[in-house]
Amino acid sequence: MTESEFLDLTDAVFTRIDTALETAGVDAETLLAGNVLEIEFDDGSKIIVNRHVPNKELWIAAKSGGFHYRNVDGTWRNTRDEGEFFADLAAAVSLHAGEAFQF
Repeated sequence: MTESEFLDLTDAVFTRIDTALETAGVDAETLLAGNVLEIEFDDGSKIIVNRHVPNKELWIAAKSGGFHYRNVDGTWRNTRDEGEFFADLAAAVSLHAGEAFQF
């Protein structure tokens, strides 16, 4: 995958995250600054989603820990286990927001 393809894919991921949070009515604000998407909740806690261009990975930092994901056959997979990016991010959002959330 080229850097340009990676950036296009991750732009779509950031858009999907923002749209899903807004549609679900989660009490959180999103801020995209360069390669970092911050999701800030009413209690001040944050989830950080970072696209790490050199490794072509997406990273999540949340209360539950830090996780790295690589695109494998069109799915963002955890580099350490079988976790999937959107399922893991939904679990983190649910934890931070105190309400069920899914993509």
